Amino acid sequence: MDQESLKGQVNISDDVVTSIVSHVVMDTPGISGMSGSSISGGWVKRLAGKAGAKGLSVEVSAEQVAIHLGIIVNYGCAIQEVCRNLQLNVRNAVENMMGLSLVAVHVKVERIAFS
Repeated sequence: MDQESLKGQVNISDDVVTSIVSHVVMDTPGISGMSGSSISGGWVKRLAGKAGAKGLSVEVSAEQVAIHLGIIVNYGCAIQEVCRNLQLNVRNAVENMMGLSLVAVHVKVERIAFS
């Protein structure tokens, strides 16, 4: 059976994308956690109807996704390297696991963890 003979549609929930990305973030070395959003940022997400978790928002269309992350980096880690690894890990997970095209992974380092 070839792919052209298949009929139907596959929709991936924003919550699924959020769940996968959350795991990828926490599995990336040098990251202590995800930070909370600002009050105004939270209102924007609610009004725009975007899925979000603490420090994470996703925008999913039929075949593309954009991800915005707010993270906490461990003290002593090379911030640029941690962020670059995170972007690569997120891209691999989204494209390989979900077959979506990743438009952007925006990373904002909001704090440093001293523990």
